[in-house]
Amino acid sequence: MTRLVIATHNPGKLREFRAILRPWADRLISLSEAAPGVPPPEERGDTYEANARLKAHAAAAATGLPALADDSGLEVDALGGEPGPRSARFAGEGASAAENNALLLERLRGVPWEARGARYVACLVLASPDGREAVAWGTCRGRILDTPRGEGGFGYDPLFYLPAFGRTFAELSPNVKNRVSHRARAARGLWLEIDAWLAT
Repeated sequence: MTRLVIATHNPGKLREFRAILRPWADRLISLSEAAPGVPPPEERGDTYEANARLKAHAAAAATGLPALADDSGLEVDALGGEPGPRSARFAGEGASAAENNALLLERLRGVPWEARGARYVACLVLASPDGREAVAWGTCRGRILDTPRGEGGFGYDPLFYLPAFGRTFAELSPNVKNRVSHRARAARGLWLEIDAWLAT
């Protein structure tokens, strides 16, 4: 039975992918499980796609298994699209989610509600050890609150508010989030490829 490596050491991200890719959940393993001790490559790219491609092909080469990687970020209208591909490092290399969120709130201090539009963006790259790949994108629009709400999710989720639900990503149930998120929308674009690759 072919396994699919999720190119991450983040257990929260692995849980999300198992929920999103439910038909194959028992075949998804993290990079930590597939290749213990192998660190993810440094994200040197200037774009989501470059970073996702780097991670996916590195994981496939390290494990000999097909690998799925994502690079995602938050793009805030009032900040000209920042933090974008540097979302995880917005407050500096090794910054925590709390530090990134604090910097975001500082940068948005005084920005009125109607100007706090934002979107999450995800690029997924599916790569095989022989070099094949498939790419898909997903986005989700919302607004940035001025105080965090909710205990779920990770990253900027406590600040990312979806008007249609009246909740932040961190307040949504996993079932709802994994239906409407940027990552879920991108994953649907790879459904047929994943099914075909795992059938071999």
